[in-house]
Amino acid sequence: MKNKEKKTSKIIKIVNLIIIIGAVIALYIIYGYYQTNNFHDFIKSESKLYTSSFTRDKEIKYTNYNSYKIESPEYNDAMFYKTIKVEKNQPYKVTCMVKTREVQSKNENSSVGAQISIEGTTERSVAISGTQDWQKIELIFNSKNREQVNLGFRLGGNLGEAKGEAWFSDFKIEEGMKEQNSDWKFACFIFQTTEVTINQKQIHLSVTKNDLRDITNTLKLFETSCYQLSKGKMTADCDVYQIQTPLTKLSYDDQFGYYVLPEDIESQIKETIEANDYDHIFAIVRLRG
Repeated sequence: MKNKEKKTSKIIKIVNLIIIIGAVIALYIIYGYYQTNNFHDFIKSESKLYTSSFTRDKEIKYTNYNSYKIESPEYNDAMFYKTIKVEKNQPYKVTCMVKTREVQSKNENSSVGAQISIEGTTERSVAISGTQDWQKIELIFNSKNREQVNLGFRLGGNLGEAKGEAWFSDFKIEEGMKEQNSDWKFACFIFQTTEVTINQKQIHLSVTKNDLRDITNTLKLFETSCYQLSKGKMTADCDVYQIQTPLTKLSYDDQFGYYVLPEDIESQIKETIEANDYDHIFAIVRLRG
């Protein structure tokens, strides 16, 4: 009888051990699923349903926290977004780190790619394409009459779709202060040449001496008009930069045709912008012969 009881007790211990091991494995699986699919109130959105995948990536991440990953094997407009409360008529800055792999826009639109975006608007950061290591991007916007916005981290764009992989990390939103300074600084970048290929045709355009004279006179008139029309309450100071590096990229859509987006000229002006504190930026480009 005692041997039978010992045998039964041993079987019970083995069963209990199996149950414990099974519970640990189940908890590990559940925890792994939670880590991969816990989006912390971010909502998944895509224009083509069930095309993109949304996960938390524990392997590719910028800090100790799992990054937010969007993978689109086919062209799509996919986004993580969260509703953020804002104060009316306040400036805000949103930053995050982003990494991309083989991100490509469907129509070669430079406004499409991995970006910060406000859902339902055209407000966005620069769009990152191709294969890029971790870098910081930012979106500065004014809340205007809104009390909340749907702030998103997007692979795609308001004007098109993209495919590839994008990782987002280290999200941060800051409320700014309204600018009380009435002395405004303007950066005016004059691109001396435009060299682009349109419909397999090479286009070469240059700013002439007459163009430069007209631009200079217009900017001086602008400075004078700001002071006179505001009755001395506002001044405008325009710094002019002549960019010798040709403009080789233009954006296009059916509504506006060919035009210049920030991404098209970012590499030529980024260093100057980062070294100075400008309120507004003008890009002056010849687009017709």
